[in-house]
Amino acid sequence: MGQKGGNNNAFALIVVLFILLIIVGSAFIGGGF
Repeated sequence: MGQKGGNNNAFALIVVLFILLIIVGSAFIGGGF
């Protein structure tokens, strides 16, 4: 947990963006079109 923060921050950001993309996609597929 106490290692370099650069790669960890980038990885966490990508994971968060990916989850948000999945949530938005599910919302569009579920109740959009």
